[in-house]
Amino acid sequence: MTKFALRVQCQSRRGIVAAVSAYLAEQGCNITDSAQFDDTETGNFFMRVSFQSEEGRGLDDLYAGFADIRAQFGMDAEFFDEAVKHKVVIMVSRFGHCLNDLLYRWRIGALPIDIVAVISNHMEYQKVVVNHDIPFHCIKVTRENKPEAEARIMQVVEDTGAELIVLARYMQILSDEMCRKMSGRIINIHHSFLPSFKGANPYKQAFERGVKLIGATSHYVTADLDEGPIIEQDIIRVTHAQSPDDYVSLGRDVEAQVFARAIHAQIHGRVFLNGNKTVVFPPSPGSYASERMG
Repeated sequence: MTKFALRVQCQSRRGIVAAVSAYLAEQGCNITDSAQFDDTETGNFFMRVSFQSEEGRGLDDLYAGFADIRAQFGMDAEFFDEAVKHKVVIMVSRFGHCLNDLLYRWRIGALPIDIVAVISNHMEYQKVVVNHDIPFHCIKVTRENKPEAEARIMQVVEDTGAELIVLARYMQILSDEMCRKMSGRIINIHHSFLPSFKGANPYKQAFERGVKLIGATSHYVTADLDEGPIIEQDIIRVTHAQSPDDYVSLGRDVEAQVFARAIHAQIHGRVFLNGNKTVVFPPSPGSYASERMG
């Protein structure tokens, strides 16, 4: 049996869940997991359903047959095969902890993605990437060549068919044009000190101010720097007895964990944009994410 999923987003109305459930039953599908959220402030409704096609219905047939329900409720709806891996481009600069963590999770099957390329503006990680049999592209970025550099980046994305770009501590600001073109398809990770501690060494600033909680935030990239809709966050407690180096080490750990969870949610279709916020449904019971991610 093939395992599919359905994502639904529309204005809230009575009867949506019943209509979706009845349609899938009529098509010989068995629902294995379902989550929905009704945002009473905006009137938006979100739903994600995992199901097995017990009578061999394909995605195209399921989508075509769903047309009347889509029209009735004014839905944005997407059917997809949960076994198909997202094609992902990783971008990194000189901090490699998130890159290395993603490569490890990918290698052991904990992060079911197809890494089609790694792009960096430096050469530090060429060897480790190539040793994983992943194409590596060094694309230098300066003020003068930024448009050309981004054009080369987008060419890699288009040539590989990448559906998602993840910024694994890529320390270049993307242009507004690229952010708009890839809206909802670029995920970033950074510490959660913003806007309090900016600059090159935020962990040292946090240490000097006696911060007791270190956090990380993963979000969609938008034209507003580090202000895109948040997908995942977490924190770890520190004490007065720990050094600035401890802060950095602990911060890198929580960044890697948060980033992996955000990517995991994205590739499984569990993240919905809801204005300036997101709706993120939890992993299905028994999935690897619910057992081990982070």
